[in-house]
Amino acid sequence: MSMHNPPHPGEIVKEDCLNALGLSVTEGAKVLGVSRQALSNMVNQHTGVSPDMAIRLEKAFGSDAETWLRLQMNFDIWEARQRAVHIDIQRYEAV
Repeated sequence: MSMHNPPHPGEIVKEDCLNALGLSVTEGAKVLGVSRQALSNMVNQHTGVSPDMAIRLEKAFGSDAETWLRLQMNFDIWEARQRAVHIDIQRYEAV
């Protein structure tokens, strides 16, 4: 069963990792070994969680990389389903 409007993983990173630990985006970026801009883009939902970022999050904050990628996939599929009405494809039937 799909989730209704799942949260963007960046929102979870912001609330459950950075805010919960009292880290700024700048401090979090240092912990993760990424640029401040890269982390800011993710927590502000401009970019998604890549496999590389998922591993960094796993190492820094303890949640496994697969969980982060699953959260991203759920968000991406939900967004795509919102646009599905504009995808005019008919089921292919073999002749």
